[in-house]
Amino acid sequence: MQSAHPLATLASAVCLCVLPAAAQSIPSQVHDHLIGTWQLNVAQSKYVPGPAPISETRRYARGPNGVEGVIIRRFADGRSDRIEYIAEYDREYPVIGTEDYDHVLLKRVDGRTSEAVLSHGGRIFGTARRVLSPDGRSMTITFQRYGVGATVLNVAHYTKLDPSEP
Repeated sequence: MQSAHPLATLASAVCLCVLPAAAQSIPSQVHDHLIGTWQLNVAQSKYVPGPAPISETRRYARGPNGVEGVIIRRFADGRSDRIEYIAEYDREYPVIGTEDYDHVLLKRVDGRTSEAVLSHGGRIFGTARRVLSPDGRSMTITFQRYGVGATVLNVAHYTKLDPSEP
């Protein structure tokens, strides 16, 4: 039996090492429990110093350039926000619809947890940590901001409107 050429053996070894790593870096579209529409549960949420919105809906969809996020908030004084962005992890992306921040940088912590740094004009506005429940039916976002003005600590609880979505 003839042995394989040393370069062919080396190439095979490199492929076996690189392919699993490459497969792990591809976003999982099948098991991405974030994708779908989420409704804020105001009664379970806490906004310090407040005021809390009277309603909030978040829609996340996978598009050709990343996750497309749309956040619609309504407040008791009649104000409403529609915040939109398209983002993937580990790179800063623009945000439209709010004067508070104009960019988001997402970092994946694990399969159910991510962190976002929100910035405006290159300065950090605040950070948010998003945690999805193991069953993918609930989500908690903890937003923190320190420094200018009052300290903000919001813990918002969401329920997925259609739990059969991915």
